[in-house]
Amino acid sequence: MRLDYFDWFSLLLVIIGALNWGFIGLFNFDLVGFLFGGSMSFLSKVIYGLIGFAGAYLIYLLTKLKKS
Repeated sequence: MRLDYFDWFSLLLVIIGALNWGFIGLFNFDLVGFLFGGSMSFLSKVIYGLIGFAGAYLIYLLTKLKKS
């Protein structure tokens, strides 16, 4: 099974989310919030939502990969 662009985009978003959590845990610094106007800004919430959706999609992708 080959990964399409949406699969790669989802992987990229989850990596960004993981790095952001690493920054929060290690340095108490929210990189997404810093870049997009604070953690409660509309744009940050959209980014967080996309990252969450990408994580849920990757769960689905893993089940697809397991079957193939």
